[in-house]
Amino acid sequence: MKIIIPMAGWGSRLRPHTLTIPKPMVPIAGKPIVQRLVEGLVDSVDGSIDEINFIIRKEFGKATEDKLREVAKELNTKCIISYQESPEGTAHAIYCAKESLEGNVIVAFADTLFRTDFKIDASKDGVIWVSRVEDPKAFGVVKLDADKVITDFIEKPREFVSDLAIIGIYYFKDGAALQSEIKHLLDNDIREKGEFQLTNALENLKQKGAKFVPGEVKEWLDCGNKAACVYTNERVLENINTKEKLVFSKNFQQTQIIEPCYIGENVVLENVIIGPHVSIGAGSVIKNSIVKNSIIQTETSINGVILDKAMIGNKVDLSLKARDYSLGDYTTVRDE
Repeated sequence: MKIIIPMAGWGSRLRPHTLTIPKPMVPIAGKPIVQRLVEGLVDSVDGSIDEINFIIRKEFGKATEDKLREVAKELNTKCIISYQESPEGTAHAIYCAKESLEGNVIVAFADTLFRTDFKIDASKDGVIWVSRVEDPKAFGVVKLDADKVITDFIEKPREFVSDLAIIGIYYFKDGAALQSEIKHLLDNDIREKGEFQLTNALENLKQKGAKFVPGEVKEWLDCGNKAACVYTNERVLENINTKEKLVFSKNFQQTQIIEPCYIGENVVLENVIIGPHVSIGAGSVIKNSIVKNSIIQTETSINGVILDKAMIGNKVDLSLKARDYSLGDYTTVRDE
């Protein structure tokens, strides 16, 4: 089995956090999004993973590439780095890793996490991960027949046809067949809405006899913007594997920890209440504060603040002075 991870997008909806690192490298409960994604995929496979092909931009730089190699090494598999120079659609992104498009292949776009007990049936022609959504108009969706085989792929339907949204994770029994169909799109400049779409390649494979089945997830977690990342951090902490260590530091003074929380190495906490659902990166120092439902990255200093649903980057210095008030009866002061 091979895994292909297209992750060359700029992550503009998550700025300013993606001005210095790619979106898939943003930490969720102490690990980059892409690492948690790959670990989830490995758990869904019976057998070993031969290689992981990460599709990135060259501009992401050496630090990102080194971290991706480290992720693959921890999973005892080979790491390949491929490059996508310009965004031309989902099919184009996958084709940038064409050397890995053979045999059993999983393709997973690195802007989503999922929770499932689903195991891939490698004998199937293809599996498409889906999740039920309230408003399907913003998604690509699938329709099923009575045998739960996918009959149609519909991009952002204006009228209701299905509530099974495609979440961006796919299994293909024959990667070479997918490569051939994408090459056909590229060679003949077959675009939809100006881009080369994977759904067109899937439709062609289906017309040639491939049968795709859905893999329904229990929970689909988006990481597209700040609010979504904070919520995803909460859900991951709530459902994290009990074998996964969450607290790496003991530098605490007059501190209350309300679990679940992730606290990285060499974190200093003094006169604070932390949690629930807080992730703190290595080397950060927090004093005289209350923090809940938040992500704080590495080597950040925080003093004298109350944070809720916050996302704070690396090497930030956030310090507020205590205020001197003289308030009379029936006074209301709000910081909104």
